[in-house]
Amino acid sequence: MDTDHLTDIWSRVFGTQPAPSLWLVIITAVLALGAVVPHTAWRLSRNAVTIAHEGGHGLIALLTGRRLDGIRLHSDTSGLTVSRGKPTGLGMVLTAAAGYIAPSLLGLAGAALLAAGHITALLWGATALLLAMLIMIRNAYGVLTVVLTGAAFVLVSWLTTAQVQAAFAYAVVWFLLLGGVRPPFELMGKRRHGGAVDSDPDQLARLTHVPAAVWLGLFHVVTLCSLTGGGRWLLGL
Repeated sequence: MDTDHLTDIWSRVFGTQPAPSLWLVIITAVLALGAVVPHTAWRLSRNAVTIAHEGGHGLIALLTGRRLDGIRLHSDTSGLTVSRGKPTGLGMVLTAAAGYIAPSLLGLAGAALLAAGHITALLWGATALLLAMLIMIRNAYGVLTVVLTGAAFVLVSWLTTAQVQAAFAYAVVWFLLLGGVRPPFELMGKRRHGGAVDSDPDQLARLTHVPAAVWLGLFHVVTLCSLTGGGRWLLGL
């Protein structure tokens, strides 16, 4: 591979692309909302949020020095990330806290990239993250889900026009920002009816002696603030 070709790839990935029209940004937001609000659509689209949720657990586990044994994604949109290390302490707390806020924080990071014009970098970065996660998947449904999601990013990155890439990137980021808000509310509803007795907030309560309701409130704050801040970036406000 010659130097000119490498330079072209570098420029394509890390260069900037023109921002789409405001109308396209608004349309992608509406499409993302349509994938999050209706129950029927959410039953399918929630799989993507689960990928981000479990990926957040896994990434923070590795960054805090824990050993990541594997990740499982299930057809009911639940997931499980297993790591080994000290059962208490900051690393375990951060790992447990990462799941519910990961989709929103990924969306916020994506919004920052798009606001800076790095549409291609977002698409390639997402593909790289999905590939890294695929290595740690330990069940067939999880492999299928991650492969299909990654394939969508690859196909859009290589085979579509700049306008289509922009629309796809904005739709994905809007989906993460909007989709990240719903799971904490769902968990709150389950807890109100006596369900989800061993959820992430309950584990955090045992680790920190801070009530689970406080952790759940923190999840709401992070996801809603991410939606507000990321939305303003995407809309150019």
